[in-house]
Amino acid sequence: MRRFTAGIAMLALVALLLPGVAVAQMREFRGKVDKISKRQLIVDNRMGDKLRFNPAADVVVEGEKDTYKKVKRNDWVLVSWKMADNPRIAYKIVVLPEQKEEGEEE
Repeated sequence: MRRFTAGIAMLALVALLLPGVAVAQMREFRGKVDKISKRQLIVDNRMGDKLRFNPAADVVVEGEKDTYKKVKRNDWVLVSWKMADNPRIAYKIVVLPEQKEEGEEE
């Protein structure tokens, strides 16, 4: 009887955890494109962090530009990626209007 109860408890635990595994949490990273090529995108958030992303085969590009090929160095972007990915994969890129950097004078 004890084994049966432990088995049922284990099945219940697995059932609760599976949906969390299937849906990876999306993250966003905002910054300026430091380097871009067909295979990678490096974004600098101007606070000391630079992240490298590999564009997904069907990466969605929105905002100021509409295709990955049009995204250029120094564009401001918001990249959506999944925390579980290693290496990071960019699933969506929103090209933002030009941002004013802190310390710049008008």
